[in-house]
Amino acid sequence: MNPVLRVRPSGGPGGPLLDVRSGPFLLRDLVADPSLGRHRHRAGPLARPSLHGLVEDLAGADVRGRGGAGFPFATKLRTAAEAGRRREVVVNVSEGEPASFKDAALALTRPHLVLDGAALCARALGTRRVHVVLPGDRPGVAAALRRAVAERVQDGERLRWRLHTTDPGFVAGQGRAVIELLSGRPNLPVTAWAPEARAGYRGRPTLLSNAETFAHVALLLGAGSASYRTSGTADEPGSRLLTIGGESGRPVVVEATHGTPWRDLLDEPVLDRPVLVGGYHGTWAAPGALRDLTLSRTGMAAAGLTLGAGVVLPLAAGDCPVHRTAAVTAYLAGQSAGRCGPCRNGLPALTDGVRALDEGVDVSARVGELTRTVTGRGACAHPDGTARMVRSMLALFGEELDAHAAGDCTYRHADALPGPRSRR
Repeated sequence: MNPVLRVRPSGGPGGPLLDVRSGPFLLRDLVADPSLGRHRHRAGPLARPSLHGLVEDLAGADVRGRGGAGFPFATKLRTAAEAGRRREVVVNVSEGEPASFKDAALALTRPHLVLDGAALCARALGTRRVHVVLPGDRPGVAAALRRAVAERVQDGERLRWRLHTTDPGFVAGQGRAVIELLSGRPNLPVTAWAPEARAGYRGRPTLLSNAETFAHVALLLGAGSASYRTSGTADEPGSRLLTIGGESGRPVVVEATHGTPWRDLLDEPVLDRPVLVGGYHGTWAAPGALRDLTLSRTGMAAAGLTLGAGVVLPLAAGDCPVHRTAAVTAYLAGQSAGRCGPCRNGLPALTDGVRALDEGVDVSARVGELTRTVTGRGACAHPDGTARMVRSMLALFGEELDAHAAGDCTYRHADALPGPRSRR
């Protein structure tokens, strides 16, 4: 078992206590002192990369965004550089998904690694403006980053750090919602016809990514591209952070290199249960499906799964994937911005449909039709992600849906309620 540092994202007595396990790179040698002085002692002075060199290093190591989409970060950086000269850098630490704590873990244990990555990108892009987006519902995380920025200002760093705080809510951390926040408008997604890297804050090229991605930029330049590429696999170098059990009162954040077997990451009983991989916008993995898979974006995709932002939610003993999907769908419908048809009308209808399935009414065809109707039509990817999660439930748990239609629930029989028992 790796050494564990326990932190509390709320900053006070409430909220979950987060176990952050030491890892090979980002979470190496965790200590309770995240100060700038200690960070510089470990990481050395900040480099001054050329734009071309940084793009080449990022592309060579295939560094991709860790916020969910997995977009190549070198492409995003190059796009921002080519789109204009008044560029902006935005570090998004808001983590709107309540079951995700990986960026919170970095902010509380390695904040200067995150800020180094943003500073390096700012230097390469020739800008001195860096925005840091703080989570409004995790004051401990926000306070840690405020302290870290204050240290850098006091240390004489020649960057203009701008701090912003999101509203609570699932979609508040979405890219366009963040741009709206920075612009002084409601912190909600809007339709956009160009990526933020081309036209973001005030229409300027804006390099926007999450905390973990910027930490990888700092790690890559600190270790050197050749050294970075020796970790993970040849096709997917490096590591990534996972939040396991983020809905529990004791979530765990771990760092694992790409290629690590899931058998090494999850306990045996957990592997035998359904696991929602990728969070609320992710996909269900059938019982045992992760046993022969490794931590790999492409490998997971080939198996019909998505890693998303690294949220791993094993189904609790006694819970049912159909029942859980109904609860998550209802939550997501309530978190929409309500600004487009798929969110305003489609997600409530989808909620009603999945709830009916859980209650034993066979409306599978209607629910499947709704998942197709809401996909690709929203102002943001919120309806798409919700539909993806529901589709995976329909695809994997047909027998369980039949059981529900017959007035039964095999999961509650198998895990928590011995003996025959009807759910109704």
